[in-house]
Amino acid sequence: MTVAGAESRDAHGGPLAGVRVVELAGIGPGPFAAMLLADLGADVVRVDRPGGGGLAIDPAYDITNRNKRSVVVDLKADDGAERVLGLVERADVLIEGYRPGVAERLGVGPTACHARNAKLVYGRMTGWGQEGPLARRAGHDIAYIAPTGTLGMIGRPDEPPTVPANLVGDFAGGSLYLVVGILAALHHARATGEGQVVDAAIVDGTAHLTSMIHGMLAAGSWQDRRGANLLDGGCPFYGTYETADGQYMAVGALERQFYAEFMELLGLADTASARGDLSRWGELRDAVAARFKERTRQEWTAVFEGSDACVAPVLSLREAPGHPHLAARGTFVDHGGITQPAPAPRFTRTPTTVRSGPARPGADTVAVARDWDVPALTGEPTAPEKKGS
Repeated sequence: MTVAGAESRDAHGGPLAGVRVVELAGIGPGPFAAMLLADLGADVVRVDRPGGGGLAIDPAYDITNRNKRSVVVDLKADDGAERVLGLVERADVLIEGYRPGVAERLGVGPTACHARNAKLVYGRMTGWGQEGPLARRAGHDIAYIAPTGTLGMIGRPDEPPTVPANLVGDFAGGSLYLVVGILAALHHARATGEGQVVDAAIVDGTAHLTSMIHGMLAAGSWQDRRGANLLDGGCPFYGTYETADGQYMAVGALERQFYAEFMELLGLADTASARGDLSRWGELRDAVAARFKERTRQEWTAVFEGSDACVAPVLSLREAPGHPHLAARGTFVDHGGITQPAPAPRFTRTPTTVRSGPARPGADTVAVARDWDVPALTGEPTAPEKKGS
C-alpha cells in the first residue's frame, strides 16, 4: 500500500521526488530557495496569505513560484495555525522568512511544528539571523551585504561600491545556503528521526562566500580596497572593456598560457611583458582598452571564437538565451510563454524540468488537501484510497 499522494509526488521526477515542503509565503530568498527544491522534484506547497503580498508583479510571471502548488491560509484567523500544522504533520521541510518571533506569535514556530512532527526540518530565512543586535531590524539585500565587507569590495576604486542587483545577498548568501542547510538537515533527520531548525542568515552566507578572499587578505595577496586586486577589476587582464559599438567584452586571462593567447589574438603581443610588472598595469590597461574600441562586440567575439583566451561577450538578459553555447545546452527554456533559466544543476538518473508555471494563489487547495490528506484545508472529506495502491 502506498502513502496517500505518493504516486503524484513521484511523478514529479528529480532527486527530491517524494519530499514534501511547506513554504510560508514571503518575498526574495525564501521563495527562490523553495523554487530550487521544487525544481529538484520536491512537492512544494506555498501557503499564500489572503490578498497576496509577494512581488509587485502579476503572479503569472513570478518564476520563483514555478513547480509549486498554492493554498491560501489566513494565519491570523482562529483556525489558521491549525490548518498549516495539518500540512506540517505530513511535511519533511518548512520554510519561513519572517522576522524572529513572528512565526511563534502566529502559532507555527519551531516548537509548535516539532510537537506535531519531530522529524521536520524547519528552515528560517532572514537577513540578520535569529539573534544578535540587529536580528529584529528590517533590511534588504544591500544592507545585509554591506557590513560583511562584500559590497565594499565590488566596483571601481574611484566610484561608490557597485550594487550587484540582489544576487550576492538574497540568492547566493541567502537562498543557496538555506537549501544546503535544509538538505544536510534532511539527511540527518532521515538517519536519526530528529528534525531541527536551520538558521540561514544572509549576513552569514555572504560572509562565508568571501572565505577565499579572507585567506588571500591574511596572506598579504589581497589589498583591502576596491579595484586593486587580481579578481576585482584591478588587474588589466581580468575585467571588462568597451567595444566600438558601445558594448562590452569580458576578459579573464589569468594564467600565463591563456594570457599569451589573449594578447596574441588582441594584436598586442609586444606589450605582453607588462603582465608581471605592476607598475606597467596602467599602461597595459590603456593599450587593451584602446584595442577593444577598434572593433564591435560581434567582431571581437569572432576573433576569440574557439580560443582559450578566456574572453566572452557581455550579453544582456534578453540576449543570453540566444548565445550558441547556452542554446545548445538548453540553459534557458520557454514554458508558458516565459523564457526562463532551466533547473540546475543536472542529474543523469533523476533529471529535472520545469513542470508547471508560477503557482496561482489558492489554485491548488483542493488537490493539496486530497494528496496530503489534510481535509481541514477545504472542509471536505479525504478522498478514498484506490484499491490495490
